[in-house]
Amino acid sequence: MNASSPSPPPSSLARSHPLSHRPQAAFSPPITVSAEVAEALRLHRPVVALESTIITHGMPYPQNLAMAHQVEADCRENKALPATIGLLDGEILVGMTETQLQALAASPSPMKLSRADLGFALAMGRSGGTTVSATMICAALAGISVFATGGIGGVHRGGEDSMDISADLNELARTPVTVVCAGAKAILDLPRTLEYLETRGVPVLGYQTDHLPAFWSAASPWRVPLRVESPQEIAAIMEARARLGLDGGMLVTNPIPAVDEIPFDAMKILVDQVLEEARLQKVDGKAVTPFLLSRLLTLSEGRSLTANIALVRNNVRLAAAIACARTGQAPIE
Repeated sequence: MNASSPSPPPSSLARSHPLSHRPQAAFSPPITVSAEVAEALRLHRPVVALESTIITHGMPYPQNLAMAHQVEADCRENKALPATIGLLDGEILVGMTETQLQALAASPSPMKLSRADLGFALAMGRSGGTTVSATMICAALAGISVFATGGIGGVHRGGEDSMDISADLNELARTPVTVVCAGAKAILDLPRTLEYLETRGVPVLGYQTDHLPAFWSAASPWRVPLRVESPQEIAAIMEARARLGLDGGMLVTNPIPAVDEIPFDAMKILVDQVLEEARLQKVDGKAVTPFLLSRLLTLSEGRSLTANIALVRNNVRLAAAIACARTGQAPIE
């Protein structure tokens, strides 16, 4: 893991192909951690990982760059250090400079990176935004245990036939990072998503709520298995799981503030409409979510984007508080 020097160029990675000839221990993770983030981690100060698909695929330039600045500022204002994670020209960055953020935000054809794509993008010298699963992987490699996002992926409607299940769920079961989100996106099959997480042994915590948040909506009809009241309680659960040696992370579901939400019943009408449009237009695979979010933006007259921004900022604030509680150290000044 580098704190300042870049990873080897993609060409050298492709040429050497040493994995079958050298022991795994000979390799350090192919990530570049910014000097600021590396120093904070060395001193056990609070650090929060931030994903980058909201930059590459969430909104157009320059609004995406403004959003990246805003959530980083929110993190700092709440006494934790932001570590935005992304891939730029084949280099995995944990903590990005202003120049790097601008380059990623303006990238003409960035990839949307999950666990399945990360090695390909690294070897081929590509740029891209990290989804929940890829961000968790890179955060864990760097030693960051708290990650704030908007909403996780989940089991898609009709998933019992299509087997369309987000890689986010399996990543939560295997990678020791606590993810703070506003629930799974309401375009998904929420009860099956909860069931899948339970099957994989992932704790789903409702932050000051008994009901699963539904992204744009503060509550859905489905209950969360576990309720917590404070960042300190979440940090204590993280510590207990670590002491037990349990694999995987935790999911903290944080309701969008009531003033910013779109009520569940109103949102359900719009979601059902765009899902039918996607079916008729035969939209599938990775194209589904961007299509649905774009149509919801139009049908909600911009309210879905306003709510999206509000919930991400709310999640960052909670994640910062958890990171401060988890480290037990002085917050970043």
